[in-house]
Amino acid sequence: MKKILIWLLALPLLAGFTACDDDDNSDTYAEWRQTNIDYINQQAALEENGRAYYERISPAWNPSLYVLIHYFNDRGLTAGNLQPLETSTVAVKYKGMFYEGTGFDSSYVNTDSLFTTKLTGVISGWQIALEKMHVGDSVEVIIPYQAGYGASGSGSILPYSTLRFGIKLVDIPYYEVRP
Repeated sequence: MKKILIWLLALPLLAGFTACDDDDNSDTYAEWRQTNIDYINQQAALEENGRAYYERISPAWNPSLYVLIHYFNDRGLTAGNLQPLETSTVAVKYKGMFYEGTGFDSSYVNTDSLFTTKLTGVISGWQIALEKMHVGDSVEVIIPYQAGYGASGSGSILPYSTLRFGIKLVDIPYYEVRP
């Protein structure tokens, strides 16, 4: 009877120690994390015609976060168009990929291919990128894990994943003016 009581008392402690180990993914995903960090550092160093291929953007609300963004369109043609605010609702077309190009999500699987969302309803990397875009802009955004799904991941997205998105800002159906 004493042995059973000891085991019953020891099981919750053992489960607690095991749960603590599961929270720290850094050892389990160490190689994946490093590969993703190396990839984003390589992309940040890319040049085209002597200029950086990607622009590094950090938001004023959290300067430690950043994304890399490359515009495919002539920004002079969209400069006068609306730009979303944090409180705006946007309509976008997008394709999400892991760093090596494997797709994990896309608005193009839907009939109308538009994804409508509030900026506050997406990962930080999207907020950072979309707040710098104008309606009509098409970009590639590379999002480090800190501005994506972090050390915990989400669904098929592993912890520490650097994400790549092709995004086109189609419209801002609910644009709220600054106070």
